[in-house]
Amino acid sequence: MANIKSSKKRAKQSVKRAAINHSRLTQVRGAVKSVEVAIASGKKDEAAAALKAAQPQMMRGVSKGVVLKNTMSRKLSRLSARVKAL
Repeated sequence: MANIKSSKKRAKQSVKRAAINHSRLTQVRGAVKSVEVAIASGKKDEAAAALKAAQPQMMRGVSKGVVLKNTMSRKLSRLSARVKAL
């Protein structure tokens, strides 16, 4: 355990930030999963609506620094292509 007051504070902050980041990442994964489930159902309008709802959530993960920009752009592009192909 840390002995210095500032290092104790940083340890507490890092635990708190890790919990927040984990929550944000879970929300992003849930958004992607909802689109994939809609695609699997084969209903194009439902899948398009799910993608439209998931896109801001995915990009919010990027802006908060939870996932890399190129990773989310790639996932978004692939999901869009799959929805369009329905």
